[in-house]
Amino acid sequence: MIPVDEIRRAREVLAGVAIRTPLVRLDVDADAEIWLKLEVLQPVRSFKIRGAGNAILQSSDAELADGVLTASAGNMAQGVAYAARLRGVPATIVVPEHAPQTKIDAIERYGGTVIKVPYDDWWQVLVTGRYEDADGLFVHPVDDERVMAGNGTIGLELLEQLEDFDTVVVPYGGGGLLTGIASAVKAARPEVRFFAAEPETAASVTATLAAGTPKAVDYTPSFVDGAGSRELIPRVWAHASQLLDGAFALPLDEVAAAVRTIAERTRVIAEGAGALPVATALSSRLAGARRVVCIVSGGNIDPAVLSRILVGEQP
Repeated sequence: MIPVDEIRRAREVLAGVAIRTPLVRLDVDADAEIWLKLEVLQPVRSFKIRGAGNAILQSSDAELADGVLTASAGNMAQGVAYAARLRGVPATIVVPEHAPQTKIDAIERYGGTVIKVPYDDWWQVLVTGRYEDADGLFVHPVDDERVMAGNGTIGLELLEQLEDFDTVVVPYGGGGLLTGIASAVKAARPEVRFFAAEPETAASVTATLAAGTPKAVDYTPSFVDGAGSRELIPRVWAHASQLLDGAFALPLDEVAAAVRTIAERTRVIAEGAGALPVATALSSRLAGARRVVCIVSGGNIDPAVLSRILVGEQP
């Protein structure tokens, strides 16, 4: 677990950078109450400003002398570029070739330099924390305790915003979001259950829990580009596995339907990863849940993809 004192420190660091996002109830007929933590309303339209901001704003001038570097499918990249601009240093972002153009445009708008590489090469940057063709402090999108502490500020807010929630569903990409939030919540309320949600096209957590040992899976790119992975990141999984009560692999049509439901009922736009927890909660998968919090992690979705989803097409 990430120490709660570090998460509280992150909240102080992030004051004026990340906002306290609203928690709203989703108006649907369901077995349990469904509440949405709307991280789509952050300055970079995702929760990533919390982790990136905490890591970069706490770094020394010497650490940042050559700028910052990260590997990201898009949302962490925006958070890093945004926080680097606040510190006045350059940011270099290594992205997989399938990263959505809307996210790449946003990275460049915040002043980041984008380097596209094949998915396997990008994954190696993520695993090793190095990219030999660029300098800078490597800010890992998940495997960094300052990043996870920043993510954990969401958990502090949940404890203040809603009484008696019993279940939290979190999209799982690398595990840093779940680890941070669960560390904060379970320190105060250890009985709250945490579930990971991932697309069935990249469901390494679900496969690992089923096998009882870390297991790699085939990865198929989809519109759910901010969650799921080929394999787990060992050091993060060591944290997350101690906090996790289960995982679900969601079919893409259910995720698309959840994007539509969120838009229709709240007029909020969620990307695929952000809709994963809602797709889980709208199904019959959460046995025994009464009051469910869904972390709507981001809203950076290509307009063309969103248009197809809203008219009922499969993106």
